[in-house]
Amino acid sequence: MFFKKKDKKKEKKHPIKEFFASLTFALVIAGFIRTFTFEPYAIPSGSMFPTMLIGDYLYISKAAYGYSKYSFPFIYPDFIKGRFMADMPERGDVVVMKVPGNVEINYIKRMIGLPGDRIQVKKGILYINGEATPQERIEDYIERMPSGRTKKTPQFIETLPNGKRHLILREDVDGQQNADNTKEFIVPEGHFFVMGDNRNNSRDSRVGLGFIPYDHLLGPAKFTFFSIENSVWDLIKVHKWPEIIRFDRIFSGIDYSVNRIDEKNGRS
Repeated sequence: MFFKKKDKKKEKKHPIKEFFASLTFALVIAGFIRTFTFEPYAIPSGSMFPTMLIGDYLYISKAAYGYSKYSFPFIYPDFIKGRFMADMPERGDVVVMKVPGNVEINYIKRMIGLPGDRIQVKKGILYINGEATPQERIEDYIERMPSGRTKKTPQFIETLPNGKRHLILREDVDGQQNADNTKEFIVPEGHFFVMGDNRNNSRDSRVGLGFIPYDHLLGPAKFTFFSIENSVWDLIKVHKWPEIIRFDRIFSGIDYSVNRIDEKNGRS
């Protein structure tokens, strides 16, 4: 019996080809995960203080509201119209969305108004369908400034009609700023009304942003997986980790701040 000698040259794999094949596979898997399951998002500004802090890194659920052409990173296929596998957002969700008129920019805000709702702010109080949402004044929010000084801002617990509770900041407790006194907005079909929790420092549906089309929603924020006070580049300074990493916020829920206050005050 004769055995055919194996051709070692044919069995030998080219390392560069192996590398690019592995890289391509990894990119395809990463793209699939980012498109259809979870996408990371970094908080760039203070418009969602005190719920989300600058330096928070969170995951949004891409499947929660279904998918639109904006669910695909870097490309927006025009043949996809509306949403598929769609589900409606809930009032009070913290959502990441594409900015109408400039879809290269993402914003994060809180879902306040659903299609058909009447939304108005009077003297800093939010009215939904003619009913005022309760605001409970609690201890001031203390923010450490880059200069080292601290800033105190009046803080409230706001309760939405569905029972969703969250923290808001109102620098102008008398409600005299323009964003504290608005006309009544009627949310069109297929659109939503969003607001920042930092009410006097947020560009949202009251001023500048307008109504958010359904297909512009990327998904609700689910949890914070990392949080740092400084730039992530400062992580190379290992000895600074206890000072700059917010360990208590890692793997915390989105409304961690109000839940922590409830626990502190013995609320269930």
